[in-house]
Amino acid sequence: MELHEYTQYDAMGLADLVARGEVTAAELTGAALAAMTAVNPRINAVVESWPAEDAPVPGSTPLAGVPFLIKDLAVSMKGKRVESGSRLAAGNVAGQDSFLMRRFRRAGLVTLGRTGTPEFAFSTTTEPLLYGATRNPWDPTRTPGGSSGGSAAAVASGITPLAHATDAAGSIRVPAAGTGLFGLKPTRGRVSLGPEADEVFNGLAVHGGLSRTVRDSAALLDLIQGPESGDPYFAERPRRPYLDEITRSPGRLRVGLVTTPWSGRAVEPAVHEATLAAARLLESLGHTIEVTTVELGVSWEEFVLANARLWCANLAQWIDALAGASGRPVDETTVEPEMLASNAWGLKVSGAEFVDALAVRNRVARAIGAHFETWDALVTPTLPEVPVALGTYGRGAEHADGLGWVEHLFHRSPFTAAFNVAGTPAMSVPLGSDPDTGMPIGIQFAAGYGREDLLFRLAAQLEQAAPWAHRRPAVWAGGDTACAGERP
Repeated sequence: MELHEYTQYDAMGLADLVARGEVTAAELTGAALAAMTAVNPRINAVVESWPAEDAPVPGSTPLAGVPFLIKDLAVSMKGKRVESGSRLAAGNVAGQDSFLMRRFRRAGLVTLGRTGTPEFAFSTTTEPLLYGATRNPWDPTRTPGGSSGGSAAAVASGITPLAHATDAAGSIRVPAAGTGLFGLKPTRGRVSLGPEADEVFNGLAVHGGLSRTVRDSAALLDLIQGPESGDPYFAERPRRPYLDEITRSPGRLRVGLVTTPWSGRAVEPAVHEATLAAARLLESLGHTIEVTTVELGVSWEEFVLANARLWCANLAQWIDALAGASGRPVDETTVEPEMLASNAWGLKVSGAEFVDALAVRNRVARAIGAHFETWDALVTPTLPEVPVALGTYGRGAEHADGLGWVEHLFHRSPFTAAFNVAGTPAMSVPLGSDPDTGMPIGIQFAAGYGREDLLFRLAAQLEQAAPWAHRRPAVWAGGDTACAGERP
């Protein structure tokens, strides 16, 4: 299979070719590795690759035989390294498959490597010292976002049509917005985080994926959702497969439009206009749009402080465990400056402060949840700006403590984290682009707890009304960039 043929298809399209015997899974693997060879040196999305281990049964699932990549964090593949983007964990080899990895195997996905992440996924850019910065395929001088930036860059450039991602404050939606992909953050408890963890960052983090089409993300979530033994809680199983949902009309929705972030920071004009254009598109599809204000239940300062306490206290425990396992010191030779500062700050979080942060999580979850008694969905920009130049995140952060670093990150991504704290699903849809740079602009949609079904229906409707999968970045494995920068 030639690269220009391979990159024409989404994941389900490739699986269908395998099911019908037109190509083999081995041929798809060869094409994916060739794509990696062609573009990865320019974007540094994949930090390690390996030969295919699994031989999936053609047609056994909607994704059987599809080349796949896992993020270098929170998922363990037996015998493969998982280093969380950190020198402290360099060389760490997983002794067993995590529950999610077992589901990836049962889904028939052929995992060929791991993708770059910032150290401990503690950023919304992907610029770790361990493996170096991942570059945006639309403009390699810019960040693809993070923390699932490696997965986003790999999918956006055509290496694989689908890749694993995680999201604790926007890490699926942020890189989806920055690289022109579809990314849905599932409901808290939808996908198991075990067996090594019952919850990550006290329920803020979830597993998911990044894709170029809505149906690929729907198929993936169908195959990985559901509880495992020992999980502390789980979301109610969906009434029908998400692949069925994308064939159903969302009906006439009442949608609340939010264009100003809780932090009050300015939104770039191109992003603001793209959000208004998305609202007009929704109206043309029969939905009711009203400008609204969404209350967090706490002040922005309280919100950031509570997140910083949860993040940094968890980070401190994580770093301590890695140091104990590796025998390495925790200093500038093993841990990046922002993480050293966050670790030191996290060690000072008291038990009472930690419990208070959990109480803030509860107040935010109740406040956000109440809005979905009025609105079927909320729409916001995913990010307040187009992807920034690599190196931007580090400027001015050299002397920040843990709270200062989280404040810095939330300034860059002020729209996304509230839905992690609330535990509700949210997605970034690539509906816009910057007229000056051609960079993608993502629009975020959020719904009530357990309502991925509604978001998938709406996403499929938007995809049909304003298709995006034909758009190509400057770095594209298929070789045809004639559509690069094309406006939706």
